[in-house]
Amino acid sequence: MNTVTNRQVICDVLMAASEKDKDIVVACSDSRGSTSLGKFAERFPDRFVELGIAEQNLVSVSAGLAACGKKVFAASPASFLSTRSYEQVKVDVAYSGTNVKLIGISGGISYGALGMTHHSCQDIAAFCALPDMRVYVPSDRFQTKKLMEALLKDQKPAYVRVSRAASEDVYKEEMDFSLNRACVIKEGRDVEIIACGDMVAYAVQAAKLLENDGIQAGVTDMYCLKPLDRAAVRNAANRAKLIVTVEEHSAFGGLGSMVSQAVAEEGLAKVINIALPDAHLISGTAGEVFKAYGMDAEGIANKIKAVLSNEI
Repeated sequence: MNTVTNRQVICDVLMAASEKDKDIVVACSDSRGSTSLGKFAERFPDRFVELGIAEQNLVSVSAGLAACGKKVFAASPASFLSTRSYEQVKVDVAYSGTNVKLIGISGGISYGALGMTHHSCQDIAAFCALPDMRVYVPSDRFQTKKLMEALLKDQKPAYVRVSRAASEDVYKEEMDFSLNRACVIKEGRDVEIIACGDMVAYAVQAAKLLENDGIQAGVTDMYCLKPLDRAAVRNAANRAKLIVTVEEHSAFGGLGSMVSQAVAEEGLAKVINIALPDAHLISGTAGEVFKAYGMDAEGIANKIKAVLSNEI
C-alpha cells in the first residue's frame, strides 16, 4: 500500500529542480506543514516566502514575483486558495498571464471530519471558468511527478489540486504521460468511466467488479480538466453506449458538466454523473464520506448496473 502523498511528491520535484534552477520560488500561507513543503523551506530558505494566513496576499505576491521572472509555486489548502483569493487569481494570475502555479492541497473532502468549512467542492468549476487558467487533478504519485515536471517547463498559469492522504497507486513509475491528454487505462464496450483525482482508483476497482458481472467497463483518467481532452471524451463515447463520470466535486460545473457538454454537442452517448450531493455533507473520513454517497467502488458499480439494467 502506498504511503507517499502527492504533496510530498510535489515537494520532492521542486527540491530536485531547484538544485539547478535558482528562479524557482515557493510561497505558502502558514501551511508548510499541510503542504509538505517544510523540507523545501529548510533547504532553500531564500527561495521560500511565508505569507501567513493571508491567501489574497499569497496570490498577489506570487504574481509579483512571477512578473519579475521567477517561477512561482503558491501552495495552500484548496478550500481557502479557491475562495478567499479568487479575485487575486482572476486578475493577478489568469488575466495577467503570470507564471504562477497554484497548488491546492487537501482538495475535495480530504479534510473529512473538519466539515464543510474545509471542503473544496467548487474549486474545479471556479478555476475552469477563468480564461487561460489550466486545471489539473492528478490521480496518484507517479502522475503527480510527471505533471509537476511538465509544468516546470512552461510559463502559463495553472491550478493543481491534490488530496491530503496518500493516493492509491494507479500507474507505475515509468508511466506514459502527455500534458493535456487524458490517460486511457482500460477500454470498455458497455460503459466508460471517466474520473479524475482519487476517484480514478475507485473507478478502476469498480470496473473490475463490473467485469465479474459480465459488464465490459473502461476507465479514462481525465486528470486534465482544463483543457479538457475532448478527443478522449469523443473516443470514449464512440466505444461505449454509456458514459459515467466520477468526481470529488460538486455536480455543478465540474468534470461531469464538461463531459456532458462535450458529448451532447455531438449526440454520441448517454452521460450519468456521480459526484458529491448538493447538500451539507456528512463529516467523517474521506472513505466514509465516499461510501455514504455511493462514490466508492461498490457504489459506482451498483449505480452503473442499475442504469444499464433499466436500458435492457
